[in-house]
Amino acid sequence: MKPSSQLSDVLHVLLHMAEGDGPSTSESLAAAMSTNPVVLRRLMTGLREAGFVASAKGHGGGWVISCPLDRITLRDVHEALGAPALVSLGFREDRPECLVAQAVNESLGAAVQEAEAALLKRLGTVTLAALSRDFHHRLARHHQAGGDGHHRLEEHRHED
Repeated sequence: MKPSSQLSDVLHVLLHMAEGDGPSTSESLAAAMSTNPVVLRRLMTGLREAGFVASAKGHGGGWVISCPLDRITLRDVHEALGAPALVSLGFREDRPECLVAQAVNESLGAAVQEAEAALLKRLGTVTLAALSRDFHHRLARHHQAGGDGHHRLEEHRHED
């Protein structure tokens, strides 16, 4: 099973929105995610319901971040997406009658729960503002190193 990149994709889009000069269209944000605008709008629904983004229709409309970046944690975004599983570990049998399989499943299940709890705790300490600061530090280092200005955010801006 392919791991889900939903959280990473949405965080990517939110940073594009934060760096933008105004509303971002579903089409331009979908291009940043390499997906279809319908998929993007479906993902944004939970973020809108949580009060993190807002959208306006019509000419000049689009998506905007509707609250300060320092008030949105990565865990908040994860939960707004419906809290999909963060750790994916399959079991040989879901409801085994075999006592060995039961012991294995219980041990692995407990480990997955502990890993998810630790990951959720960490996600709760990182804000979108921190991601934005990290981006700006990387951008400054890139330019100091003689970068030609081609980094992902600028590339997507030129496509928009």
